[in-house]
Amino acid sequence: QVQLVESGGGLVQPGGSLKLSCAASGIIFKIYAMGWYRQAPGKQRELVASIGSTNTTEYAESVKGRFTISRDNAKNTVYLQMNSLKPEDTAVYYCHRDGLYGGDFGSWGQGTQVTVSS
Repeated sequence: QVQLVESGGGLVQPGGSLKLSCAASGIIFKIYAMGWYRQAPGKQRELVASIGSTNTTEYAESVKGRFTISRDNAKNTVYLQMNSLKPEDTAVYYCHRDGLYGGDFGSWGQGTQVTVSS
């Protein structure tokens, strides 16, 4: 059974930093692309950053230059380093495992709350 567990969320002041972690189990982690999504109240879930099995990365325009996604295959963990945080970054952040083939729709973590406020 696939399990993704996020951690590292919390309350941070504007301009501050936070690092999220997503620990995966039940999969051969290194072969999967992984992503971080976020969802604010009343808004759709959006892709924040993704990282491929070969460490290629993509970012939402709103977080470019501020967020960095990385992975440690030895620890079965994907990270999201968030710097220069803004109030509009406030959301529940979710870890996602991408599918490997057409019939695989991926898996979601339970989410971790990030609140950027004074």
